[in-house]
Amino acid sequence: QVQLVESGGGLVPAGGSLRLSCAASGRTFSMYAVGWFRQAPGKEREFVAVVRRSGSNTYYADSVKGRFTISRDNAKNTVYLQLNSLKPEDTAVYYCAAGNTIRGTKLYEPDYWGQGTQVTVSS
Repeated sequence: QVQLVESGGGLVPAGGSLRLSCAASGRTFSMYAVGWFRQAPGKEREFVAVVRRSGSNTYYADSVKGRFTISRDNAKNTVYLQLNSLKPEDTAVYYCAAGNTIRGTKLYEPDYWGQGTQVTVSS
């Protein structure tokens, strides 16, 4: 069993930066790939980024490539998402999720989800 808790969201102006954290409980955290998803009001949840178990491979949605960076520290049971050059369209609730199925470059049907953290980018 893995429990995930996100933090680091907030209100920032366009062009600003945030760093989201996903803290996990459970000794098996390093056995899972961890991804970030987001859901904007009135829209479906979408994949943002994923990092494999070792942290050596990362994949991103085209909409965030070059602006967001995902990383993990297995010793701290934490995954990070650095958000740079933020745009108003990045406004959403951001969720981290853990699982072991990656299809193509996306984390597919994760086993565990966090409760989400709100990111709001003002124009």
